[in-house]
Amino acid sequence: MQVRFVAIGAAACALVGCGGVQYTAVSSAASSRLEEARALGAQRLAPYEYYFAKEHLEQSRVEAARASYSDAVVLAQEADEYASAAIEAIRKSKSDAP
Repeated sequence: MQVRFVAIGAAACALVGCGGVQYTAVSSAASSRLEEARALGAQRLAPYEYYFAKEHLEQSRVEAARASYSDAVVLAQEADEYASAAIEAIRKSKSDAP
């Protein structure tokens, strides 16, 4: 009987998508991308994108701590997008340089 409830719970979690798992994956990717942007000098070369990403990632952590995973995921996705934009802007500026 207990095994049945565990199986039902696991299936429900898989169908719905556990917020914490999704948040962890998105947040980890955004954190890595933000670190890459920082290493390329984004604070100086793409400050708007870098700090936008940094603050959104921090706010996503606050939302995750409150177990508001859907908001946390959205914020982490935005952080990832802006960190990627910072990286792209830096690479573009370096390729355009004489």
